[in-house]
Amino acid sequence: MIFSHLSEGIQIDKKIRIITAAIKMFQTHGFEKTKISDIVKEAGVAQGTFYLYFRSKFSIMPAIAEVIVEKMITEVEQKVNTNLFSKDLETLVEVVFNLTKKYRDILALIYAGLASSEHLKEWESIYAPYYSWMQDFLSKGIASGEVRDTIDTEYYAKLILGLIESAAEQVYLYDDHENEGIINKQKQEVLSFLASALKP
Repeated sequence: MIFSHLSEGIQIDKKIRIITAAIKMFQTHGFEKTKISDIVKEAGVAQGTFYLYFRSKFSIMPAIAEVIVEKMITEVEQKVNTNLFSKDLETLVEVVFNLTKKYRDILALIYAGLASSEHLKEWESIYAPYYSWMQDFLSKGIASGEVRDTIDTEYYAKLILGLIESAAEQVYLYDDHENEGIINKQKQEVLSFLASALKP
């Protein structure tokens, strides 16, 4: 029993090492130029170990996406916690914009990697915990009277996260703006739109 538990811990550690190495190699050399041999060398594992967890270079993308989504949820949970919906919504927009800036290279990589493989359909399940958090957040807003009670929290959770992330990606992934005035304007427009859509 103890050996089994320790063995499982070692396997998880190897999987995390492979994912971390893949992120580093993709950022350094780009997805196309990175070989599986580069990833396993960086991770310090045998090539066969890679295939215990992943069928191909493309199949590691959902695992990378999962790591990033977990980081996003952790940061959102830590910072969005005043129980004043309008203030927390502002903080949520700020956090999503900051994380998009911080992880823009990896996000661009994930989108490209998932879109060019059969793994795109896994995106919804990877995002499920994030959507769940957003549903709870909206429910608190409804309970406090700051959000209209006619919204469908399941659909709105996806729509709102999609809107905020898309607005952040527009300035950091596509337009590559570093102009604070443009970025702040984008945030304000998102908040204004959401306030109109959600108000009782």
